[in-house]
Amino acid sequence: MHFSQAVAIIQSQVGIIKGVQVLYSDTKPLEIDLVINLPQDGIRLFFDPVTQRLKIIEIYSMKLVKLNGLSFNSPEVLPSIEQIEHSFGATHPGVYDSEKQLFMLNFRGLSFYFPVESKFQTGSTHNLGSLQFPPGNSPLVSRMAIYCGPSVDQAHAPEMPLACFHGQLYLLKAEVLRGDSYTKGLELNLDVLFDARTHLAKKLVLHTNFPGHYNFNMYARCELELTLAHGASVTAYSRWDEVCKQLTPSERPVVLNRASSTNTTNPFGSTLCYGYQDIVFEVS
Repeated sequence: MHFSQAVAIIQSQVGIIKGVQVLYSDTKPLEIDLVINLPQDGIRLFFDPVTQRLKIIEIYSMKLVKLNGLSFNSPEVLPSIEQIEHSFGATHPGVYDSEKQLFMLNFRGLSFYFPVESKFQTGSTHNLGSLQFPPGNSPLVSRMAIYCGPSVDQAHAPEMPLACFHGQLYLLKAEVLRGDSYTKGLELNLDVLFDARTHLAKKLVLHTNFPGHYNFNMYARCELELTLAHGASVTAYSRWDEVCKQLTPSERPVVLNRASSTNTTNPFGSTLCYGYQDIVFEVS
């Protein structure tokens, strides 16, 4: 699931889903995950910062979430260590983190976390055998994570299934070679301006869709690769200081400050537009 799809689903449930928070890093947007936090529902959605696709679903308030199918968490069935093992079967031994005081049971694409005080640890093996609980005092799940990958730390966003595009064309990559544009597919991640008289395309606008930009989430990220003279190359992930080492853009940028017709403020601030030949780079 793409970030924009998740936002669209949440928007369609306005009045039901409340208190939505979007968390991102404005200094390391390609290193730190995008997060949608639903505090009133006890759910966090983690999106890969590069592909902007969902990679982890974290449920941190088990009482607020009802899971269909296998019953391991309900008013009648408490999600204890024994219940989780009974419901999902034995796999790899759990791991106890004494610093975080957490016991973790890991299954394929699924992890459970139990708060366990260090006083219950009687051995040094850091597994379930080293923990001793009084009868009836087995800890309950405090949070669970659903993901794709061998572990939460190695979770990655799966490929988008073709069914999610509903048989429509979609953009894999846009490669621009000084005047000629070669595209594979089409989706709402670029704008094409046509001349009203000749009906010929005269401007392409390629969107990188970084969080913190005024138009964030209006477009999907365009996987662009702009090849210029002397082997210079610009992609959707190029930093401006790296681009300047390859090109000689205009020294004085144009300050662009966007605002809607109903709201004269822009919480994300202005951006800078640098010119290079017949190209304009917008930098935030």
